[in-house]
Amino acid sequence: MTMTPTSKALANLFHHRWAVPALAALHELGGGAKLVTLFNNVGATRDSMRRTLAGLLDLGLVMRNPGYGHPMRPEFLLTKKGKRVAKPCAALWQTVQALDAQPVAFKKWAMPALSTIGAAGERFGEIASGLGGVTPRALAQTLQELQKAGIIERRLKDGAPPYAEYRATPPGRRLMKRVAAIGLAVS
Repeated sequence: MTMTPTSKALANLFHHRWAVPALAALHELGGGAKLVTLFNNVGATRDSMRRTLAGLLDLGLVMRNPGYGHPMRPEFLLTKKGKRVAKPCAALWQTVQALDAQPVAFKKWAMPALSTIGAAGERFGEIASGLGGVTPRALAQTLQELQKAGIIERRLKDGAPPYAEYRATPPGRRLMKRVAAIGLAVS
């Protein structure tokens, strides 16, 4: 398995921890907001939100408001593509909150790894090749965190040599559906 355009787009989106929560907040706020409103809504620091918005600007999902200057006008607006992506991001954000999975869900490789695992289960090497630029250490740590959070399970399989296979749990499958919707919108 090689990295698909969808998995690359997901990796780019999830590169910034606060990208999905920021897009969800912009969606819930009607498509535009000020920086202070965004970082207060999602619980990020001002600097983290600035870096996230710079990344979202680069991805073409957010733009600066050309009419900004008045205190009541939003500073950042969703682009047309951003509006398509923000709606499934809001659904993912709500699901993550319902599952109380915020500490792990928005780490850089968590949701891209989950989307790569799929419902059928995958081996470590297949997940790594499906993600592209992930290091073995980062992937191992991500899989352990997803396992501790109850999003995936690791099963040892008999073989020569024995190997581990990763599968999504029922909560993981709920998240997987949300991530798949984002993948369709972003690619």
